[in-house]
Amino acid sequence: MGDVLSKKTRNMTEHLLALKEHAAKKKWPIIYINDHFGIWQADIAAIIKKCKNDRSEYIIDRLAPNNNDYFLIKPKHSAFYGTALETLLNELHVDHLIITGIAGNICVLFTANDAYMREYDITIPRDCIASNNEKDNKYALTMMENVLFANITTAKEITAET
Repeated sequence: MGDVLSKKTRNMTEHLLALKEHAAKKKWPIIYINDHFGIWQADIAAIIKKCKNDRSEYIIDRLAPNNNDYFLIKPKHSAFYGTALETLLNELHVDHLIITGIAGNICVLFTANDAYMREYDITIPRDCIASNNEKDNKYALTMMENVLFANITTAKEITAET
C-alpha cells in the first residue's frame, strides 16, 4: 500500500471498525477478501506478515480478521472472480452486501459490479472506501449509485438504521 492510499485508509479505519463491531453485534457475516500479493499458497497470517509495515501497522492492528470472520483470497480485482464468495453467500443466505475496502475505484467498484450482475442489493458506506485520489473515488461512488443502484451512505447511518 502506497503512502497516499495508506493515509486515506488510515482515515477510514475508525468508521470501518465501528461498522464491523455493529455487524458482529447483529450477527451479520463479516467476509474479508484480500489479494494474495503473489503468495498463491498464502493464508491470512502470511498475507498480514507480507503487508505489515510502518504505513499499514495501525490499520492491520485494528481491522485484521478475527476467528469469527470469513477470509477468502482473490486473484484479481473483483471479490467474485475466481473465489468461493458466491457459494459462501448462498450458504449464508445473504442477499444484501455492504461493500467496503480499498481501492474504491478498482476492487470495490469491480466487486459491486459483479454483485449487481448477481442481483444482490448493494450498500456502499462512502466513509469506508478509499482510492488513490478523490476524483477517482467520487467517480466510483457515482457509478455505483447511478449504474449499479447501490445505496451510498455512511457507516454511522448504517449503524443508526439497523
